[in-house]
Amino acid sequence: MGRFSPRTSVCIVSRLLLISLYLLPLPLQAAEPKWQEFRSAHFTVITDAGDKKGREITLRFEQMRAVFGQLLLRKKLNMPVPLTIVAIHDEQQYLKMAPLHDGRPISAPGFFVPGDDHQFIVLNVSEEDPWRAISHQFAHLFLNYNYPPTQRWFDEGFAEYLSSLRLDNKQAQIGSDPEWASPISEDVLGNQSEVRNSPKSLTELLSGWVWLSLPDLFNMRHDPASYQEGTHHTLFYAQSWMVMHYILNKEQLTATGTYFDLVQNQKLPVEEAIQQAYGMSSAQFDKAVKDYFRSLKQLVADQDAVRQGASPSTRPEIYQFAAPLGPDEVVIDAKQVSEADALAQMAEVMVRLPDRREQGLREIDSVLKMTDKKGQPVDNEIAHRALAWVHLDRKEFPEAAEELGNAAALDPRDVWNRYYLALLKYKTAQTKHEEIQGLANMMIDLKVTIDWYPDFAEAYNMLAMARIEGGGAASALESIKLAIALSPRSEQYIFNLGQIQETGKKWDAARAIFERLQSSANPQIAAAATHQLEELATVKKYGISPGAPKRAPQSSPFDELEQEAQKRAQAPDPSGPDKRPTQFVKGTLTSVDCSRAPAAVLTVNTGSKSLKLRTADYKSLLVIGEDGLSCEWRNRRVSINYKAGGAADGDLVSLEIQ
Repeated sequence: MGRFSPRTSVCIVSRLLLISLYLLPLPLQAAEPKWQEFRSAHFTVITDAGDKKGREITLRFEQMRAVFGQLLLRKKLNMPVPLTIVAIHDEQQYLKMAPLHDGRPISAPGFFVPGDDHQFIVLNVSEEDPWRAISHQFAHLFLNYNYPPTQRWFDEGFAEYLSSLRLDNKQAQIGSDPEWASPISEDVLGNQSEVRNSPKSLTELLSGWVWLSLPDLFNMRHDPASYQEGTHHTLFYAQSWMVMHYILNKEQLTATGTYFDLVQNQKLPVEEAIQQAYGMSSAQFDKAVKDYFRSLKQLVADQDAVRQGASPSTRPEIYQFAAPLGPDEVVIDAKQVSEADALAQMAEVMVRLPDRREQGLREIDSVLKMTDKKGQPVDNEIAHRALAWVHLDRKEFPEAAEELGNAAALDPRDVWNRYYLALLKYKTAQTKHEEIQGLANMMIDLKVTIDWYPDFAEAYNMLAMARIEGGGAASALESIKLAIALSPRSEQYIFNLGQIQETGKKWDAARAIFERLQSSANPQIAAAATHQLEELATVKKYGISPGAPKRAPQSSPFDELEQEAQKRAQAPDPSGPDKRPTQFVKGTLTSVDCSRAPAAVLTVNTGSKSLKLRTADYKSLLVIGEDGLSCEWRNRRVSINYKAGGAADGDLVSLEIQ
C-alpha cells in the first residue's frame, strides 16, 4: 500500500473543500427571501414560505370559511372588512412582530389584528397547522358579520367548538376538546418535564360535580368596549362549548334562533324562553346536555391519553366528514411581491399593535431608505399609507394628508388611497365637530371604494353620514342599511341609523332605536343614546339640537354637476350644450397661469402625466377647501373634476384642495 505524501493530503483536502462548497444548500446563497401573494375568492395571503405552503394556507382559510357556513346554515357569508393573511416562515421575523405578553412575544403560532378599515392575521408557518391558533378568533370574526347579536355563551361556545377543527385536502374533523393542556412540556433539546399547576381541560372541568345552572350560564354578559378574552380553561367556556356541541349535533340551531328572538326582542325571561323554544324546561335542557356529554366516551379516553404524555394532535376528532373544498375546487392566483412591499406590509401590521408601534415605525423608516441596485432611493406606497394610518389614529390630520399625497403620487390608481382620503375628511370633521370638507369628492371616493370592495361596511357607513350632511336623507338611509346588513352587530351603525331617521323626521323610528341602545353594554353607546333621547323633543320642535355645531349644507357631487350644467345653459353658447362626460383625477397642482384673466390654466401632475386644465373664469370656479382659486398656488395636492378636450387638455368643473 502506498504512502500519502503531504502534497497528496493537500490535494485531497482541497478537493473536499471544493465539493463542500458545491454541496452548500441554495438558501444560504440567496440574499433575501422570495415573497409571494396568493389570492382566492375571499382571502389574500402574503408569504415567504414558497408556492406550496402559500396555496395550502389559502386553501385552509377557504375551507374554514366553508365549514363555518355549514355549521350555521349560511349559504352567503359577509366579510365587510378587507382581510390580509401574512404567513411568515422566518420564525425570528414572526417573533419580532408578535404581540407581547409579560414583555415577551406570545407563544401561539398565530394572532389576529382587528380594524374597521383593514384586518390582519399573522401566522408562523414554521409550525404545523398554525391557522388553528386563530380559529377561535376567526369564528368570532364571522359571527360578528353573519349572525345577529346573541348571548355570550353562544359566541364563546361556537368559537370553542370551531377551535377543534382539523383539515387536510380531503377530510375535515371536529369535536374534540379544544383546550387540551398536556402535563408534560418539552424543551428545544427534547428534554421532558412535568408542568406543575397545568390548567384543566374543558373535559376535566365538566367531569366535576358542579355545573352552572343554565339560566346563570345564559345570563352572563361582557362589556364589548373593554372585554378581552383571558384563559379559556374555565367552567363558563367548558359549559358553553358543550351546550353548542349539543345544539349543533342535535340539530337545535333553529330552536336556538327562536330562543334569542324570545329573549332579546320579546324580552321573555330565560326560563320561559327555553321552554317555548326547546320544548323543555331549563332543568330538562341541562340534563340533556349532561347526558350528551357523558355519551362522548372519546373525550375521556383522550383526556387519559394526554395525561400520559400523548400529543393532543395525534388524537382523532369525534366527528369526521369530507372537506367542503379541495385543492381543485379553489382558484388561487399567485404573483411575486417585492421585498420592500413585504417589509412595508409587515410594518403596517406592527404599527397597529400598541406594543409594537415604535418598532413598526422604525421598520417603515428602513423601507423608505431602501435603494435599488444602482443606489437610487426607492419610494414605497404601502409605507406611506401605513404612516398615514398612524397619523389618522393620532388625529394628526395635516401629516396624514401629506403621507396620503405621497402614496397617491406613487400609485394614483390605488383605491386604498382614495378610501383613506375619505376617512381623513370624516375623522377631521368628527374630531373638530364641524362640517365635512370636500364632501363631494369624499362621496366619489367612497363610491369608487365600494365598486372595488362591494362588502366594505365602513365605506357604506361613511357614505351614509356624508349623504345626510349633503341633504340626501333617502340615500343616506339606503347606505346605512347596507352597512348594518354587512355588520349586524355594530351598535355604532345602528346609532347612526337613529341619527339619520331623526334628520329625516322619522321621530318614532329614531326614538325606538335610541331607547334600545340605552341598555347597551357599551357605556359610550348607551350614554350617546340617552343624550339623543333627551334632545329629541327639542330637535322635533326647533329642527336642530341645541348643542349641535352650525353646519353649512353642502351639495352632493350630483348637485354640483347639475349646477355647472345650469351655468353653462345660462351662458350663450352657439355650439350647443356641453355633453362631454365629467372625469376625475388627483395629483399635484404645480402652477396657475392667470396671464389671460379672468381665464386661468392650471398645470396638474398626476404622477403618470401632466395635464393643462382651463377655466374661463377662475373667480367663479367651484373650489372646495378654500374660499377661491389663487393664481399664486404652487405644489398643492388637489382633486379635480374636468371635461376632456377644449382649448387645453380639459375644462375645469371643480377643484378640491387636499
